[in-house]
Amino acid sequence: MSVGMIILGVAGLLVLFGVGQRVLDKMRLTDRQALLFIALIMALGFVPEIPLGGNVWVNLGGAVVPLILCVYLFVKAGSAKEKVRSVVAAILTGAAIYAMGRLLPDEPETMFMDPNYLYGIAAGVIAYVLGRSRRCAFIAGVTGMLLANIANAVAVSAAGVDQRLVLGGAGVYDAVVISGFLAVLLAELVGELIERATRGKKRPQKEFVGGEFVDRRHDG
Repeated sequence: MSVGMIILGVAGLLVLFGVGQRVLDKMRLTDRQALLFIALIMALGFVPEIPLGGNVWVNLGGAVVPLILCVYLFVKAGSAKEKVRSVVAAILTGAAIYAMGRLLPDEPETMFMDPNYLYGIAAGVIAYVLGRSRRCAFIAGVTGMLLANIANAVAVSAAGVDQRLVLGGAGVYDAVVISGFLAVLLAELVGELIERATRGKKRPQKEFVGGEFVDRRHDG
């Protein structure tokens, strides 16, 4: 079983046991919606890739379903500012991962870990730094990985290399899952630490919501 499948399985169990409800609320997802997307990503990951033309194919579980989830979260974003930040963060994350792929050694066996895992971890960290909020971080991590995958496919095709390219397939599937979950985890952990640090022993005048500090109004 791949790392991506393991992460999805653990995430599904946590949702079933009610763990992470705060994160789902912040992302505007219900338990059922989260479980549905997790199940679809896992199940459709085993479905044969669909040809898009030429030597390009797409994996439903590794590309299409995660992208649909990102679109859903994008629509649910609380403000135009958050939507713009999500798009910018996704593009910059994708560019960074694509650049990493160009700079890293061509022989994966010479590296200390599978490059796809490294891309996923890097995408998760970069996406959090750029996106900050949980929704933005997830969108940037997942979409950034897919953009880098597409850019690589275009570059290989332009170079005239006769190679079957699968968007969201094989190692990219794991990288997409790792990047999305790591970005959200970082956003949650750092956000919680900032909230605790700013709250102290007094009732806060500001709250850390969606990656930003907002005024908290008191009744009466």
